[in-house]
Amino acid sequence: MAKIRIYQLAKELGMTNEELLELLDQMGVPYKSHASTLSEEDAEAVRELVKEQRGLQEKLAEEERRKALPRRPPVVVIMGHVDHGKTTLLDYLRKSRIAEKEAGGITQHVGAFEVKTPQGTVVFIDTPGHEAFTTIRQRGAKVADIAVIVIAADDGIMPQTDEAIAHAKAAGAKILFALNKMDLPQADPDRVKRQLMERGFVPEEYGGDAVVVPISAKTGQGVQDLLEMILLIAELEDYRADPNAEPKGVILESKLDKQAGIIANMLVQEGTFRVGDYVVAGEVYGRIRAMMDADGNQRKEAGPGSAVQVLGFQELPHAGDVVEWVPDLEAAKEITEERKEERKAREEAERERRPRTMADLLRALQEEGQKEVNLILRADTQGSLEAIQHILAKESTEEVKINVLLAQVGAPTESDVLLAQTANAAILAFGVNPSGAVKKAAEQKGVLLKTFRIIYDLIDEVRSMVKGQKEPVFKEEVLGRAEVRAIFRLPGGKQVAGCMVTQGKVVRSAEVRVLRKGEEVWKGRMASLKRFKEDVREVAQGYECGIGLEGFDDFQEGDIIEAFQMVEVPA
Repeated sequence: MAKIRIYQLAKELGMTNEELLELLDQMGVPYKSHASTLSEEDAEAVRELVKEQRGLQEKLAEEERRKALPRRPPVVVIMGHVDHGKTTLLDYLRKSRIAEKEAGGITQHVGAFEVKTPQGTVVFIDTPGHEAFTTIRQRGAKVADIAVIVIAADDGIMPQTDEAIAHAKAAGAKILFALNKMDLPQADPDRVKRQLMERGFVPEEYGGDAVVVPISAKTGQGVQDLLEMILLIAELEDYRADPNAEPKGVILESKLDKQAGIIANMLVQEGTFRVGDYVVAGEVYGRIRAMMDADGNQRKEAGPGSAVQVLGFQELPHAGDVVEWVPDLEAAKEITEERKEERKAREEAERERRPRTMADLLRALQEEGQKEVNLILRADTQGSLEAIQHILAKESTEEVKINVLLAQVGAPTESDVLLAQTANAAILAFGVNPSGAVKKAAEQKGVLLKTFRIIYDLIDEVRSMVKGQKEPVFKEEVLGRAEVRAIFRLPGGKQVAGCMVTQGKVVRSAEVRVLRKGEEVWKGRMASLKRFKEDVREVAQGYECGIGLEGFDDFQEGDIIEAFQMVEVPA
């Protein structure tokens, strides 16, 4: 193996000889002087160690830099099942905040509001429910650090509670549970805690780490405890942001006001936006003409954690669009134009991928690994419908299931198209024709819609779909054979067979079996395939080669090494 001198390695790593010698001492690697040579293994170990140490140093430096930044308030979203008290809790928090203000103050709806406590400030997203939260997440923006899941103590965990938990987890937000309606006599917090444990959230009082705070959003009982727990989580998570970084925010809401024009509610996440800044959000741009905070005050600038109303966008930005600072109008226009072009290209590509034939649909289903064929059936009479269903029932197999989502008399409707789009289904119609609007909707949404006049044509189509979903069948294909004519033992004890390829070709990536007197004695993969000293991909008939096998060292002269591959049998 290639050796390297210590001073050469020091130069390569940008170290002094003394530094490298000290490192070698720590590693226990012997040397005489900086001119001594190191084995390739030792040199590689040094490189790895230096790389690791430098990575650690960079990480520590980054952490130090981050810790020098000012803290920012945690951003909290409130989610839960309908009627469990999300809005009441937000109203209580908002009122407590308003009560602290001077009388006569004007509040603006800016999509979020701050609650100041002696321990610190908390920013609440002003839109309860996970729909808005999910919309924002779908656009790739992370808006909340902490999700408070409100559960009514008298009702327990409901379907939307599970949905809210799933959305919060998917967004990577810290989760805190607020057991609401504790003022009601029928409140049963123990039952809710048991339900949480069934879902893997063990409350702290039972030795777990799930934070559960009993509250009453109606009376305010426990709300202060909730705020303190939020701030405790924020302290532990150590949320910080750089007010001098390039400004970045996220659109919470936007609307068109008859007098003011386009108003966007923005949460600032990083840096500081200032009046006069050029900004882009998704495909729209603008120049900030004015900013207003929740207290109705005009702001010249807005730093991390601030929620403000922004005037100056040329068009309505979407909720969840990331707002970025750009240096000038030219850059703003160019970036948004580029994004529009990218979107159009993306949409065009998606249109081309939409299934136009049954084969397209099959291919799409196969790519997604589905083993079910979802169908919506439409027919001219109840008798036809029943006959088709009866025949289809026989086509279902253990491997592929046919799901008839809907079977009705009459022409396909736009509602069918929506259902098919959601369930990735095909619409098959017999003896009825869809209207032009339905055909257009199916085309736009990429739903396969086919009409038939002969019932067995329809059945044949379904059979094709089922066939396409079955596991492929493979067969073995022999590529070539090589005869072992000499056996060599390497210094490590491994055997290599000196062979002559007598038939076809031997391919390095193929599977192989060892045949002795016609009997298979081993099967597996090659460890090496060489021509002279060179590694090669394949060796053809009439040429010699050296073959090593993974886990086999019992060659005998006269053995046959057979190379083969598995190929799919066309359906």
